[in-house]
Amino acid sequence: MTARNSAGSAADTARRADGDALEGLARVGLIAYGIVHLLIAWLSLQLAWSGGGQSADQSGALQTLADSPVGKPLLWVLAVGLVALAAWQLAEVFRQRRGLSGSGEEKKEATVGIVKSVAKTVVYLALAVLCVQNATGGGSSGSGQQQQATSGVFALPGGRFLVGVAGLVVLGVGVYHVVKGVKQSFMKEIDVADASPGQRRLIERLGTVGYIAKGVALGVVGVLLTYAAITYDAAKASGLDGAMRTILDAPFGKLLLTLVALGIAAYGVFCFFRARYPQRT
Repeated sequence: MTARNSAGSAADTARRADGDALEGLARVGLIAYGIVHLLIAWLSLQLAWSGGGQSADQSGALQTLADSPVGKPLLWVLAVGLVALAAWQLAEVFRQRRGLSGSGEEKKEATVGIVKSVAKTVVYLALAVLCVQNATGGGSSGSGQQQQATSGVFALPGGRFLVGVAGLVVLGVGVYHVVKGVKQSFMKEIDVADASPGQRRLIERLGTVGYIAKGVALGVVGVLLTYAAITYDAAKASGLDGAMRTILDAPFGKLLLTLVALGIAAYGVFCFFRARYPQRT
């Protein structure tokens, strides 16, 4: 073996080791993402049947975790995992860039994949920041942050239009999640080659229910944000917690919110399976 081949082999080994380390941390991030959804589901159930305490959203879930005996050290672990998960998604962006030089269909698929990966990167980084804020005692309610951000956008030129567009985008994301759940296209994000037939069926059911429930919740958030733009009232943009309370106020609200909460819990468990059987690229 020549020195050049030896150096190349060592570099490949180092890259694989780095990739394995990043994947291991990304698994932690997926578990963290699952835990957050389980906590949101629990807070939503509390809201449905006892009036609730913490906000039924990401901020409330992480604050609940921070209040537990081992919560703050765990939040730091989750933050690191979520940052790694964001880096994993960012690596997907660079991988999919190769498709931009392909044929029309390949270019379209690559563009969609890049947009999705960038969006996921932003979501995971934002959640990591929330973990750090709650670990350091600087967390605040998601609804308050949403209203403050909306009020700030309203103050910009064309701010009302921007808020309306944001509402429609979030509504579109919600519809996308519902369609993804119905079509079970989420199975492309998980490698179940080593899973048993029973596990595959369970993963499909959890993903179907989870994506539909999450899509419904996001859809309501989008509707509220759009309504805030129409009425020019930032208080209407109350985030996920406001969406859960809106569902609760609907006819048969307790039942509907319970079903959505159970669906979000299913999505959380699906995230655990994604950590167990990550997509191979």
